[in-house]
Amino acid sequence: MSLALQVASDHEWFKSSHSGGNATECVECAYAPARTLIRDSKCPDGPVLSVGTDAWRHFIGAM
Repeated sequence: MSLALQVASDHEWFKSSHSGGNATECVECAYAPARTLIRDSKCPDGPVLSVGTDAWRHFIGAM
């Protein structure tokens, strides 16, 4: 099983509140142990970006 398929089935994804109102600019996030996962909502079986908890907190804090 590919990582993208495994991640998609094992986690609860939600749309980021920072996604644009335009349907072409949406990302989804999911929390995993010690990681935050990010993917393009239009391509749920596509690549997944995985970042550590500290990096995610820093990113959100900078927004």
